[in-house]
Amino acid sequence: MVENNLGIAFTFAAYLLLMLGIGVVAYKRTTNLSDYILGGRSLGPWTSAISAGASDMSGWLLLGLPGAAYLSGLSASWIAVGLLVGTWLNWLIVARRLRVYSFTSGDSLTLPEFFANRFRDKSHVLRVVSAIFILMFFLFYTSSGLVAGGKLFETVFGFDYIVAVTIGTIAIISYTFFGGFLAVSWTDLIQGLMMVVALLIVPIIAMTELGGIGASGSQILAENPDMLSWFVDASNGETLTAIGIISSLAWGLGYFGQPHILARFAGIRSADDIPKARRIAVTWSGLCLVAAMAVGILGTVYMTRDLGDGETIFMVMVNAIFHPVIAGVLLAAILAAVMSTADSQLLVSSSALTDDFYKAILRKDAGQNELVWVGRFAVIGIAVIAYLLAMNPDSTVLGLVSYAWAGFGAAFGPALIMALFWRRMNTAGALAGIVVGGVTVVVWAEMSGGIFDLYEIVPGVILAYIAIVVASLATAEPNDEITAEFDNINNA
Repeated sequence: MVENNLGIAFTFAAYLLLMLGIGVVAYKRTTNLSDYILGGRSLGPWTSAISAGASDMSGWLLLGLPGAAYLSGLSASWIAVGLLVGTWLNWLIVARRLRVYSFTSGDSLTLPEFFANRFRDKSHVLRVVSAIFILMFFLFYTSSGLVAGGKLFETVFGFDYIVAVTIGTIAIISYTFFGGFLAVSWTDLIQGLMMVVALLIVPIIAMTELGGIGASGSQILAENPDMLSWFVDASNGETLTAIGIISSLAWGLGYFGQPHILARFAGIRSADDIPKARRIAVTWSGLCLVAAMAVGILGTVYMTRDLGDGETIFMVMVNAIFHPVIAGVLLAAILAAVMSTADSQLLVSSSALTDDFYKAILRKDAGQNELVWVGRFAVIGIAVIAYLLAMNPDSTVLGLVSYAWAGFGAAFGPALIMALFWRRMNTAGALAGIVVGGVTVVVWAEMSGGIFDLYEIVPGVILAYIAIVVASLATAEPNDEITAEFDNINNA
């Protein structure tokens, strides 16, 4: 393990200074709340696609997934399959419709504001309830990123875990505080490209040193015959159950409700850019997911099998393969993955507090400069709470992400899909879907292992769709203004 290595430390410092520099540039272009939250809807296809993927995958891509593959082998890839399909469907079904509808419906800047404007909810109940769920689940999601950052600095430099988490948190807060959405999106583009390059280089070199594809496969099978089985968990030799496979594939359902990903759809400069962005996003995701699985599986024969924490396998392989300076660049990709998601989550949470609480309820006449600064200080407050949640060094990145991912997927996914495509849906249906989906995830997760070990997103999504339909049909139809707007969008 490399401790206090000057080469790696220099690389990390240069990377962090670059991110802060981008934050300063974005700060100069941020003049109002729309700029801070959505970058003035100015993202091009490359920036929107790569930043959406980078903010989505997070440290989970370089820690959680390789760690799962290191322990369970190819059977862990069902999650990756679900995520890749979910990425494609999200860009195909949701992206264009949300970009057009969010702008047409009162130039909505946040997901809660879109729901409120879509259904003309003047009571603010729909907006506030949505914002509450965003804040609750993003605290866990952001915490997962800080845990990943802590593991990075702890493994590479030998820092105490608490010190490591603190360093990562301060770095992320700095450029998100100043630059807002533009800083987050621009840095995510750089970070996403770093992630895919790092993930591709490591397994290619490891496989070459092991003697190629055939020789690598033979060594892996000799180590554990179950490592290359789709249907057997290599960690215990047990055959995967249908519920286990469904639970893994169901990760793909979460995409439709992730506010930080949906913000990229709303922020793209034109709906005409979406087909190109979709191709870029799906290609990037596919390459990253395959490479992450390869890192974990190859790591079982390239490195020792007694790692204390399987989620450090990528870091350990990088240290073993490369010169310290190159290792520093590649390990900075992990920091990039962590930062690209945590910054997006902090921004969306800040947006919920600023636009959906402060502006909507407390200070309806607040000026743009005031709102931007409220958003900036909200970033600090939310980050501090997430930091406190990340203090447990035994936390796993995958565990924290899976809970938050399910929460967003069930609370907002069905409500958004139905809001975009069902004419009869009303405020009661939206509220019922968000509450039932979110609460189901919380209750299901609190059960010991869940019922039948089924991932909580599955019952959450199913019950949310049922709640939306039942509540909408049991209450009054939306008024003519709402249906006319829906028809205009539908015919556009």
